[in-house]
Amino acid sequence: MKSPQRSSDDLEAGGDAPKSRNHSRRRGRGIFVAVDASIRFKSAMGCEKEIELGSHDQPTAKDVKLSQLEEQPVQVEIELPASYPDEFGIRLEELVSISCDGGLSVLKRFDGVSGLSPLLHTDLDKGICGTHEDIRRRRNKFGSNEYPLKKERNFWMFLGEASRSFTLIVLVLAALASLLLQIKTKTISHEWYDEAGIIVAVILVIFVTAISNYNQSLQFEKLNDEKRNICIEVTRNGRLVEVPIYDVVVGDIIPLKSGDQVPADGVLVSGYSLQIGEYETMGTNRTVHKDTDIDPILISGSKVEDGIGRMLVTSVGMNTQWRMPMACIPLYTGEETPLQVHLNRVVIAFGLISISVALVVFLIESCLCFMGRTKNTDGSPMFDAGKTTLDEKIDMVIKFIILGVTIIVVAVPEGLPLAVTLNIAYMTRKLLGEKVLVQKLSACEAMGSATTIVCHKTGILTLNQMEVVDVCAGRVRTHNLDTMAAELSPLLISLITEGIALNTNGSVYHPEGQSEPEVFGSATERAILNFGVKQLGMNFDEIKSKSTIFRVSPFNSRRKRRGVAVQLHDSQVRVHWKGAAKTILASCQWYMDKDNIAAMDQEKRFYFEKTIDEMSKEGLRCAALAYRKFTDGDIPESNLVLLAIIGIKDSCRPGISRAIQQCRNAGVKVCMVTGDDLLTAKAIAMQCGILRGTLDEPANTAILASEFASMSEADREEIAENIVVMGRSSPDENLLLLEALRKKGHVVAATGKGIRDAPSLRQANISLAMGIGGTAIVKECSDIIILEDNFTSIVKVIQWGRFLYTNAQRFLQFRLTVNASALIICVVVAVHSHEIPLNVAQLLWINLLTFTFGAWALASEPPMDNLMRRPPVRKGEPFITKLMWAKFVAQVSFQVSALLYLNFRGESILKLENKSLDQANKVKNTVIFNCFVFCQVFNEVECRTSYQGNTFSGILKNHLFLGTILLNVILQIIVIECLGIFFYTARLNLKQWLISIGIGFFSQVIGRFPFQAFPYLRNEDHI
Repeated sequence: MKSPQRSSDDLEAGGDAPKSRNHSRRRGRGIFVAVDASIRFKSAMGCEKEIELGSHDQPTAKDVKLSQLEEQPVQVEIELPASYPDEFGIRLEELVSISCDGGLSVLKRFDGVSGLSPLLHTDLDKGICGTHEDIRRRRNKFGSNEYPLKKERNFWMFLGEASRSFTLIVLVLAALASLLLQIKTKTISHEWYDEAGIIVAVILVIFVTAISNYNQSLQFEKLNDEKRNICIEVTRNGRLVEVPIYDVVVGDIIPLKSGDQVPADGVLVSGYSLQIGEYETMGTNRTVHKDTDIDPILISGSKVEDGIGRMLVTSVGMNTQWRMPMACIPLYTGEETPLQVHLNRVVIAFGLISISVALVVFLIESCLCFMGRTKNTDGSPMFDAGKTTLDEKIDMVIKFIILGVTIIVVAVPEGLPLAVTLNIAYMTRKLLGEKVLVQKLSACEAMGSATTIVCHKTGILTLNQMEVVDVCAGRVRTHNLDTMAAELSPLLISLITEGIALNTNGSVYHPEGQSEPEVFGSATERAILNFGVKQLGMNFDEIKSKSTIFRVSPFNSRRKRRGVAVQLHDSQVRVHWKGAAKTILASCQWYMDKDNIAAMDQEKRFYFEKTIDEMSKEGLRCAALAYRKFTDGDIPESNLVLLAIIGIKDSCRPGISRAIQQCRNAGVKVCMVTGDDLLTAKAIAMQCGILRGTLDEPANTAILASEFASMSEADREEIAENIVVMGRSSPDENLLLLEALRKKGHVVAATGKGIRDAPSLRQANISLAMGIGGTAIVKECSDIIILEDNFTSIVKVIQWGRFLYTNAQRFLQFRLTVNASALIICVVVAVHSHEIPLNVAQLLWINLLTFTFGAWALASEPPMDNLMRRPPVRKGEPFITKLMWAKFVAQVSFQVSALLYLNFRGESILKLENKSLDQANKVKNTVIFNCFVFCQVFNEVECRTSYQGNTFSGILKNHLFLGTILLNVILQIIVIECLGIFFYTARLNLKQWLISIGIGFFSQVIGRFPFQAFPYLRNEDHI
């Protein structure tokens, strides 16, 4: 998106700049050095990040210090030779020294910014020419605005992490020890397949886990790249152009306003009331006033707290004084979210239980074995005090260790926190497609529990596409603006256009060959400038060229107006004010009546107030223009002459009423805060559906911010829950509202745009910055950035936040069912038969299927529509609900009962009496293994919908879920039919396959039972 800046004279022909006296001697010297260091800097969130610097093929600040040791700065002759059009008249080290201590004296040697700009081929009004060749030359000469990033972790690092699991290491060591022992005693036979199967299964688990984590890391790295993609405005060739922060080059002219961060080192060209916060750069908490004479040096990373200005870039990237990026935006660093912390506690609890059970089983089995109670398959005791060798004893102990570790592997749901990470990675990728950039992962979880959204009106609920539709000037009010110029006197038109053109941060640009001018600035500025150009015939450039602005009172949300003092070509000095209509009207003692200035009596004041109210009731934003003569001192704010009252229309976004109704259905209250008049705010709220105008609507739903702020703290808390519209609101009143809501126990999400919204964002549970209307500082301290400023995107975040919470519940229920069932089966059979029906390799395989493929399948489910028809989850509510407990107990009871029955009666059920004992046990255990896997496959399908409904609804649309389930089945078939040598399984016939699938399917039917047996569970809302 491009927009023009105020233009002046064209760039001088050739664009040549002078050279220093020693430039020809040093011109060919390349400045390249490898930098190897580590720099720490603090972000605005108080976090520390370590940045590793590698080699860079561009000049750096370190080179500057080396160069300064060789040669001191020299006096520069300011002239424009035409013989070296491709050379700049200043060296890199001289530019960098401007930002160092004593930089002001260096700047004065170049005759200030006016002498420095020709050396950089920069026009202070139009900026650089900005062609590709020009940008390339500046980067080659002065470096690019890039910073080294921390090296990404490669796949082998994740593989190393996955292989450090304690239980897996113990299993591998035990299997190797058993294998080596068999080799030593020369008893190795087909039994080595058991140990080999364990090792193969462990390797498979490690690789799949590493691949899953590596893919998640890549997704988060893409998210971080999006966060680093910051765009700012620069002036190039007379136009305001939006470019990525990394494309800023030395010589660029950058406009600054309240809330911006300085993207590079530079020098102030012009500024009005410019206050710079140097917290990050100077290491001290201070605000500095910047001006062009005493302190014009600007340091990268500092923040504009107030005022406006323009700067000339002198150093970029690693050549800046503090080597700091423009915005220390918090990137994903792997921090745990509250949900992951909670699930970690579940893992620890199950871990302690499993370790205790494993230890008891190990001791019981060891005691029974060494007491001679444990028998071999031929009926002989496994241990005979006189015959059993030491190696055989060691092998028995190793087998018991493997049994105990297997129980731990079965019982500990290690994948729970990682499953949440997988869900978050999937969710952030999907939200980015919805134009939402997540900066703090825990905010997604909190957004699912949000009860109130405090949002700004302009640009979020409305389109921020403003148009002047109603004007009252010279006692003439008209909606037909095309004929208005004919009804006003030339003097009044002249004063109005003068006020519009001079008292603005916007600009009008006339492209060559086009009749229509391009108008740029904020939405309000564009609307008023368009009115001046199209309806009043304003010549923006001519008015600018015939006047000089020498004093500015910048706009801010508290004062709600902006003033300028200007000297005209005929030496007249005037003050022009523009701002909120009632604020300006209160300062007016006069008004323009045709060509005359008339006194503002009570009748006329009432007329203008009524006009403002009528415009406001139509949902128009009302602004006013006023002026007066100026003598000396500060810009006068009273005794003004009213010129015009302007009604500006800002239409509501399409679909906003439906989005508001979705929030209402979801139990989320939307509270609109705006700087507009209360009448305008109420009219817009009615259009959006925030106010319904019904009899059951509570009192105090709409209130003036000043009235709310004047209340006592107790009164504010009392009515805060009823407020849905707050007019004439400033960030200070917004903060009071947020504090009152949070004290009442609400989970509040708040939007922010300007620098003064930062305290409100920090007070909110979830802070939402606007990607278009928000400043850099607000984006930096926010949890989530709404890239297109659209309220419907906020609704999407709520829906995905609830999806994350619900999906974590689903996976927890699914995983705990697997772990509890396997644990009970293994312990019961181990104590009864001194062996387990599921061997280590099979349990690791089940672990892999449920952890990795199960997490992928459940994470791929899109958010359900019914999520926005339930109330938010309140603080303190149990994560495992009554319905989850009911389904968990039903599933575990069925699976344990069915598989234990198969274990003890399997020979007769499966007709295996005619087979050998070993073969019958092998087939029976294979069927138990197969049944258990299919129980989990169908349980996974059941977990898709954790409410009463069709579990197969929409399953054909979710190709990833179907593909994952199909892959599970295919892999299970391969394991049974082809890899039996490693997993100690036998091939099954058709009847045995059908029994396995039938038992698995019946487990899903059991999952429906709690709904029918316990009707009160059907109304369970939070799962």
